[in-house]
Amino acid sequence: MSLEITTREFDRVIVVDVVGKLTTTEGRTQLRDLIHVFSETGHKGFLLNLAGVDYVDSSGMGELVRCFSTVRQKGGEMKLLQVNKKVADLLQMTRLHTIFEIYSEERVALGTFGRGA
Repeated sequence: MSLEITTREFDRVIVVDVVGKLTTTEGRTQLRDLIHVFSETGHKGFLLNLAGVDYVDSSGMGELVRCFSTVRQKGGEMKLLQVNKKVADLLQMTRLHTIFEIYSEERVALGTFGRGA
């Protein structure tokens, strides 16, 4: 399954729904490019919904970190939503869980973004 990405906006927070595999061959820089475009247009809040992501390799992890870095450099916030057990274990193993805020409920996650996100 190829990587599919759709976006929704709630109170200036961009919810990015990701479905498929986040790997070297799937999607390449599609996620990073999308985050960059929204960042350049003034958006500062990003919630990546990974409920539909069944596999992430080291390249995919790198993409998540690059996206996070891009958003932070612009003064924004990026959080993760509905991370499955495999991906959560990988985030734990790589200690990346220490940089990402991870939520299981969209409503709760959206409520954590600062005003003017």
